[in-house]
Amino acid sequence: MATIEERYREMFSNSVEWYERGRSLFAGGITHQTRFTSPFPAYIDHADGPYKYDVDDNQIIDYVMGNGSLLMGHSKPEIIEAVREQAGRGTHVGGASTHEVRYAEAVKRLVPSLERVRFTASGTESTYLALRLARAYTGKTKIVKFHEHFHGWHDYVTPESGQALGGVPQEILGTVIVAPADIAAVDAILSQDNDIAAVIVECNGAHYGTFPLQNPQFLQDLQDLTKRHGVIFIMDEVITGFRLSPGGAQVRWGLEPDLTTMAKIIAGGQPGSAVGGRADIMELMAFREDPEWDNMGRVAQGGTYNAQPVTAAAGIAALDAIANEGINARADAMSQRLKEGLNEAFIQNEVTGHAHGISSIIHVNLGADCSCDRDICNMPYQQIYDTMPAAKTRALRRAMLVNGVDMMGGRAFIVSSAHDEAVIDRTTAAFSQSLKDLRDEGEL
Repeated sequence: MATIEERYREMFSNSVEWYERGRSLFAGGITHQTRFTSPFPAYIDHADGPYKYDVDDNQIIDYVMGNGSLLMGHSKPEIIEAVREQAGRGTHVGGASTHEVRYAEAVKRLVPSLERVRFTASGTESTYLALRLARAYTGKTKIVKFHEHFHGWHDYVTPESGQALGGVPQEILGTVIVAPADIAAVDAILSQDNDIAAVIVECNGAHYGTFPLQNPQFLQDLQDLTKRHGVIFIMDEVITGFRLSPGGAQVRWGLEPDLTTMAKIIAGGQPGSAVGGRADIMELMAFREDPEWDNMGRVAQGGTYNAQPVTAAAGIAALDAIANEGINARADAMSQRLKEGLNEAFIQNEVTGHAHGISSIIHVNLGADCSCDRDICNMPYQQIYDTMPAAKTRALRRAMLVNGVDMMGGRAFIVSSAHDEAVIDRTTAAFSQSLKDLRDEGEL
């Protein structure tokens, strides 16, 4: 019988040529670090609903969903129409527009803590701007982040985020304190160092909840702690925004951060993101017609594509649907069905492991089980890490692709409202077969 890799090479044979072409053009042959896979990535041609189709015309059930940006699935008609209509009226008007105003109003309707909003073009830009605002407001230098929490790829959030440190100056590394996800440890840090401007947190835990926080208690304690120490509390809702609830993690759990960063779903599949929060912090970006302030004190922000009209149109359409069409409830229901199916597959195949997750993101751990409620896993960080090393996640993703399903990073399923019961059940069957295939090859 052919191995998983042999089946992969045959199934995705036309991708080899595209990979070779890409290797002559891109560093490492790819344009995003998560697109690296072995022996080569599958090249996608088009997508619709819960499916994407590669250059060999394979239909693949998609759980990458635009790295989490597509809560309603691919090519949602309302969003496509909004983009098409605006593209014909101007893709960039080079000035203030009615689109950006309506876009901000749509965001604020769902996230009440945002007294002011500024748009950017990516999640990385948003966390960068939020940290600069926090330092400007407090007059302090250092940032506290958590071990393995990912906030983009700029220098201030790279330490211990699962990324290499090449090119990051030591001077910047000295301004970043990496804490364990432990409230007592954070309290000790804030008590001993009076030069901390902000604490930033990935709201559902490191790597979009792969290493879950024990919420809502952890976030509530963190909010109380930062307030007591006069430190800016930044909730990074790039992943959780508009997914854990229509208003994100903060609305789901009744929190009021000082600043919030958002991306992905906020732009309806287009490139776009935002920073929002308290007016007194956000207004540090405002011109005051005072030359000294405007040129020296103000927090500057450019960005050619901030709230460009096509992104704004897509974002408005997506946020209106989330507000009015029960999108989250459908995605969450399908996610619950998938989680139950995956856990049943572990049992039926007598493979140790489990699936866990909240809302519409499901994580799997191979080789370890626990007594968690299958919503928020309570295994220690190191145990979770040990269950899913890179070799195993790549093997699982490759096996799932051979069986017609693409997972996020080989360790998660990001579910959309376009996934229906039949698609979920096909996914469960594919997962069960993948477990069999991996066990037959000695991977499990």
